[in-house]
Amino acid sequence: MKPQFLCRLIISAATIACALPAMAQSSDPALEDVIIVTGMRTDIHTEMTITPDSAPLQGGDITYLTARTPGGARIGNGELSGQMQYRGLFGERLNLRVDGQSFASGGPNLMDPVYHYAPAPLVSSVVIDRGVSPVSKGPGLGGGADARFKRVGYTGGAATSLGYDVMLGARSVNESVSTGGVIGAASDQWRFNLLGAYEEGGDTKFGDGVIGGTAFERVVYGLSAGVKTTAGEFSLDLRRQNTDPTGNPPFPMDIQYFDTDFARVGYQNDFGKIRLNANINYSDVAHLMDNFSLRPAPTPMGQRATFADATTIGGAVSLAFPSFGGEMSVGIDTQETDHDVIITNPNNQAFFVTPFPDIDMSRFGGFGEWNGDLGGLNTQLGLRIDHHDFASGDAALGTALPIGPRNLAMAFNAADTDGGDTTFDGVVKLWTDATNGLSWRATLVHKEQMPGYIQRYGWLPINASGGLADGNIYVGDLSLDKETAWIAEAGFDYASERAYLRPTVYIRSINNYIQGTPFDDSVGVINSPVEMIANMNGDPTPLRWGNVDARLVGFDLDAGYDFEGPLRIDGVVNYVRGKRRDINDNLYRIAPPNVMVGLTYEQSVWSATIEGRAVADQNKVSQTNSERATEGYFVFNAYGDWHIRDGVNLSAGVENLFDEVYEDHLSGYNRNGFGDVPIGERLPGTGRGVFLRLSLVR
Repeated sequence: MKPQFLCRLIISAATIACALPAMAQSSDPALEDVIIVTGMRTDIHTEMTITPDSAPLQGGDITYLTARTPGGARIGNGELSGQMQYRGLFGERLNLRVDGQSFASGGPNLMDPVYHYAPAPLVSSVVIDRGVSPVSKGPGLGGGADARFKRVGYTGGAATSLGYDVMLGARSVNESVSTGGVIGAASDQWRFNLLGAYEEGGDTKFGDGVIGGTAFERVVYGLSAGVKTTAGEFSLDLRRQNTDPTGNPPFPMDIQYFDTDFARVGYQNDFGKIRLNANINYSDVAHLMDNFSLRPAPTPMGQRATFADATTIGGAVSLAFPSFGGEMSVGIDTQETDHDVIITNPNNQAFFVTPFPDIDMSRFGGFGEWNGDLGGLNTQLGLRIDHHDFASGDAALGTALPIGPRNLAMAFNAADTDGGDTTFDGVVKLWTDATNGLSWRATLVHKEQMPGYIQRYGWLPINASGGLADGNIYVGDLSLDKETAWIAEAGFDYASERAYLRPTVYIRSINNYIQGTPFDDSVGVINSPVEMIANMNGDPTPLRWGNVDARLVGFDLDAGYDFEGPLRIDGVVNYVRGKRRDINDNLYRIAPPNVMVGLTYEQSVWSATIEGRAVADQNKVSQTNSERATEGYFVFNAYGDWHIRDGVNLSAGVENLFDEVYEDHLSGYNRNGFGDVPIGERLPGTGRGVFLRLSLVR
């Protein structure tokens, strides 16, 4: 079997580039999908082998890449604000990490979802927890993923060696540039590298004009270091990210800045057969958004600037050791997050209000996880228990606020806003060894998820929706219950010398699923202070976050065949259906059925691919969220890859080859008056554009 094809079998058809075959086998394919973004190596002496599987360069947001995997989709809320959807779930329900670190986003509208902090030039790989996340990786209702950064790793000898992994990319569709990577040195006892990335672009073009207010700019810089001593291995990661003015057309405001700091200190050591891992991590987000800098400004009285911040402190300790013929991992972890949001009018110092005042969310948990052979089956058994505490400060208002918000603030301040709860997660994963290339697998999971601070503490009716960008006004509910999911899935992995096939069917039944529900029984009748304020803000039918019952049923697969000669074909199929179980309605913002197929002509140092993506109509929409149906579409891409020499790779191509004008169902509705998309219309997909990407690795 050819090494390049072996890599594709192991890490899926969505692979962007692949390292050495031995590296790809380090993760069990029954548990993880791995997208190698720009190159990954065990040390800087390892010769890099890059397969010609380069996907279209669709921007710096890695959710464009995760959307190409089985179960994957992208919530398009802006060029730097895309959210990963996995089998119908997105946002805080997914256990998403950046370089192993979990943290809270700073924006109440999730303008900075987790992968806002993982620019593609810095990412070596995205490891997707297949199906659901193991309990050892933290809490989360559905699946999860870790965007792992590039770094210069330890070498095999005492001599110091230089290493680097950098890329330069450009796209014509928004006249953007994207560059970054790492450079450093290492020996077998220490490693050090600097990292940095710079991205900027203008407004995005589509077949009928320009999507106004979609320009962006982001800068990241930092370092990574490690040292091995007789007392163990110590590591340090520091990073600063500055997102400058960036448009978000589906939201009522745009990003003015995100200034964010990350720090992580790690330790690991082996004590005989016991392996110890520990870390302490910190993040701090400072955010400003407004409704007048990057879009037509309202009257001075209607201008708003919102300041938000979020600070996260966390840590974990775990032990792994042989047990019952396998490996047992036990550990504890904790995380505390503080949120604060204040809305102001820059033209009136007396106008200010705190819709989410000094929110404190903390968690302390422990887990046990066993991996081994049970009755001839490869088995993962996991149990996690987390205790959560939550509290809020008092809402504050300026003298310019009218009596309606004042009364709501007094009621909120008089309520008991402190509380606590406990969540329980259990995971059973079973899979067989491959026999004649065929391995069967099955999973049964119980997961629980706490309400977010937006859903619990939103006392003021505003557009803050935790990233839904559906145009509705929401208020929270202090009495919300935790979500409880029962998840079952089954499938198989088949791989031969020429073919691979990995289908999965799944069902996720979720009790107390949290989504917007009508504020009261008299929808459209304005007979409460909340409805009066919401109506003044343009929505006479506000929604209240509430507990409902939901079900997600789906099927996905990736498959491929390597023909005799230079041709191969790869494809991904996704289908998910989300329904309410308590009423006759659909869940909001569920990806429509879609198929992606690529035909590649591959030679030893170059390849060329024609790729088609077919997306079906989505008319299974949420009436509660006033969601609109979308028509299906078909888009072609063409791209190629040239392995110039060891460590030098050039990719180029054309996205949306025939300049198809289409609406992506997961994109929001336009609220920016600039450009050629009418207000209130769903944002279109990008038009035809050329991309180039040069990668240099040593």
